[in-house]
Amino acid sequence: MKRITGKTKEATLIEMSNTLDSQIEGNNGSINSITDRGTQLPGHRETDKFGQNRDTVYFKDGVRHIDFVLSYVDDKDGDKKAERRREFEANLEKAGLELEAEDKSESGDRKTYYLKIHAPWEVLATYADVLKIKVPFKASDIPKAQEVHLEWLTQPFRLPDNIMMPEPDYFTAPFDKSKVDFFLIDDKDTFFPPSTRNRIVYYILTRCPYYKEDCKEEDKTGIKRLLNNGTYTSAYPLHDCKYWKKAEDMQCDSERYHLYRYWARFLCFYKKQPLNLIKKYYGEKIGIYFAWLGFYTEMLFFAAVMGVICFVYGVLSYEDNITSKEICDPEIGGMIVMCPLCDKKCRYWKLNSTCLSSWFWKRRQARLEYEWDLVDFEEEQQQLQIRPEYELKCTGRRFNRITQEMEPYLPFPSKCARFCLSGATVLFWTCLIVACIIGVIAYRLAVYAAFASVMKDSPTSKIQLVGSLITPQLATSVTASCINFVIILILNFLYEHVAIWITDMEIPKTHLEYENKLTMKMFMFQFVNYYSSCFYVAFFKGKFVGYPGNYSYMFGKWSMLRNEECAPGGCLIELTTQLLIVMAGKQMVGNAQEALLPLLRNWWGSRKGRSHPKSTYSRWEQDHDLQNFSQYGLFYEYLEMVIQFGFITLFVASFPLAPLLALFNNILEVRVDAWKLTTQFRRPVAAKARNIGAWKEILNVVAILSVVTNAFIVAFTSDMIPRLVYLYAYHPGNKATMRGYITNSLSFYNISQIPEDNLPEHGENPSWFNSSTITTCRYRDYRYPPGHEKQYTHTMQFWHILAAKLAFIVIMEHVVFVVKFFVAWLIPDVPVGIKSHIKRERFLVQEYLHNYEVEKLKMQLSQSCSLATETAPLLPSSPSKHRVLSECI
Repeated sequence: MKRITGKTKEATLIEMSNTLDSQIEGNNGSINSITDRGTQLPGHRETDKFGQNRDTVYFKDGVRHIDFVLSYVDDKDGDKKAERRREFEANLEKAGLELEAEDKSESGDRKTYYLKIHAPWEVLATYADVLKIKVPFKASDIPKAQEVHLEWLTQPFRLPDNIMMPEPDYFTAPFDKSKVDFFLIDDKDTFFPPSTRNRIVYYILTRCPYYKEDCKEEDKTGIKRLLNNGTYTSAYPLHDCKYWKKAEDMQCDSERYHLYRYWARFLCFYKKQPLNLIKKYYGEKIGIYFAWLGFYTEMLFFAAVMGVICFVYGVLSYEDNITSKEICDPEIGGMIVMCPLCDKKCRYWKLNSTCLSSWFWKRRQARLEYEWDLVDFEEEQQQLQIRPEYELKCTGRRFNRITQEMEPYLPFPSKCARFCLSGATVLFWTCLIVACIIGVIAYRLAVYAAFASVMKDSPTSKIQLVGSLITPQLATSVTASCINFVIILILNFLYEHVAIWITDMEIPKTHLEYENKLTMKMFMFQFVNYYSSCFYVAFFKGKFVGYPGNYSYMFGKWSMLRNEECAPGGCLIELTTQLLIVMAGKQMVGNAQEALLPLLRNWWGSRKGRSHPKSTYSRWEQDHDLQNFSQYGLFYEYLEMVIQFGFITLFVASFPLAPLLALFNNILEVRVDAWKLTTQFRRPVAAKARNIGAWKEILNVVAILSVVTNAFIVAFTSDMIPRLVYLYAYHPGNKATMRGYITNSLSFYNISQIPEDNLPEHGENPSWFNSSTITTCRYRDYRYPPGHEKQYTHTMQFWHILAAKLAFIVIMEHVVFVVKFFVAWLIPDVPVGIKSHIKRERFLVQEYLHNYEVEKLKMQLSQSCSLATETAPLLPSSPSKHRVLSECI
């Protein structure tokens, strides 16, 4: 069997059915035909007009299964589109597919035509051989794991066995059309499940031309192009039944109904997912996504528990926090006068005014790879599933030494030009994000002075409960975070279209390569878009401030935008605020888009489906009224979860409750995604995938980066290291205590030495400020006081703290990485049991194929010997006759 390449795609689709032409032509003579606006279409069955049950997945004869449905309507370009449809459907029939049409008079809207497609055994067998689809050849003889004595503890979380394991366990091998009797084929009509059937039909649809044989036009190929130019309005496989009740046909397994009942309802949130049934109905690619999402959610539980413990400990130990007590103490914090936080509009303030604000996926994947026959699938996909767009746009041909065939390729100069344009586009949009972030930072610097001026008389203090919490810092942080979140949403909307455009422009060769390129582009953009503001607060704010008399400015002193300072307790509170607004806002917007909007959009469609009688509202019309599951459906689901993973790992040190929020979101996410897929979307075309693709490497990079970011957050953003240095090296007296830490961490500056440009305007100072008695103000830093021979330079304590911070980062990173690599070495990626199962299956495939070939050879020899024996009496006696008989014996 030849591999389908750009050279042979049309030939394969047509030539593979040459042996069927006489059968098809004979069938066409017996099949009633209908007209397409007066034009006869060959091979179409007439729709039924006698009101029988149309809620079925079979042709009118009740025997042939509907594997795919195409729909179209009449419009202004009807003649041109009708011609395309005639050629396309004629070529589909030449490829061996069987068609049956439904006239628009039979549809609910009286304007939509439906074309039902059935793939007979010959077509399925041919393309199962081409695609190397694995099918069973022997029942598995590997014993199941023994039941655990405490199984009753997990019983409430389990589903019925027929739902968890809808199929028996078999050993499988790639299908070979020439060895049909080698496989376990009880019934050819049901041997290939519907997910495999629609995958094969879609493979043909995407490569079938719609031009006449005498005038080849390479660009006129595939259902995707026909959908884009409006020749067809939709193309989809059918659900097997309604989601709210079982099918009346006993031949139907009603798998959609079982998925909705046991999986897609929110009340099943505590139950295990029926992954095998999901894989069987939707295909391995969607099954892998839900397996990963379930595993990720389970792991979040342990992170959430630790986060809650840390949070509860912080709340319970608040009263024992000496530093917080000193800040709030009127005799300590109330006596410390702080320097103004901005020029002109900011005034001197007391420290106690801030009192209240200082308060193992790989092993699971390996098991699924074996159970779902995905071992060694990657190579097959790379070699076989070339994108039709690549075959059409790459007009050049070159010899492939591996396949010994001519195949399409993209010339190197063209590839380089496309890559450079793609890289320049990504760089431009990344710079655009950075520019927007700089704009938000400028907003923070400019608006802080305005808030400080407005709140100088403390009008918010009159607000009960929360009035004392509203400070210029908090107001600036919240408004800036909200503005940043709106900018994030706008840029995401725009860049999604740009990323798809530049990925299409690069013309990736395979579907896997296309997905990986799009994944990297989108994640790089989303990474900068979502995390840049958090990185600014965590690692830049308060780090380049300067000191009174020598402040640093964002765009130079002329801009009057003085760099922001952190509160006396550090920037962790503001980082938490930023993280909470962006993360929670993203989750709320995402859930609203995924659940509420589809629910409202399809509310009327659900009423229509339940109220229409089964004799008029056909199965193909019901699915036509659902939303289309686009090729980017899973991409956005993965992207959402990976961005969330970044939030709960990169900045978890600042917000321990982030894993808990993510856990609650994901419990809802699993059921919302299941509900959408089961009730709101058409059935997706089944696709294979060995793993989660490029997302796995992205997750690994984020996990490694999170070690570095959290080490820096603990060292530089929080004041943990300065506290420890003070506790063990600089505390007064013999007993280690944190008393006096606040005073120790604030430096003095002579007010008389502050430049006029940095002083508050006349009338801005508070009533308690007396310039004759208050001669110094305090600021957050470790510098020598005025009058010292090294005044306003860093003290030795500053350098000790810096050395301790760097040592902490190095030690923490090395400890975490050593533990990580040790655990990875200790626990193999592929469980030992799965390795033995894979070896057992490969051994059986070789053994059974060898025995099969031997038996086949014996039968051939037996037949030839029988023929030789029958003809021997008719021949004269000769040595050659005896030699033939001896060879047979």
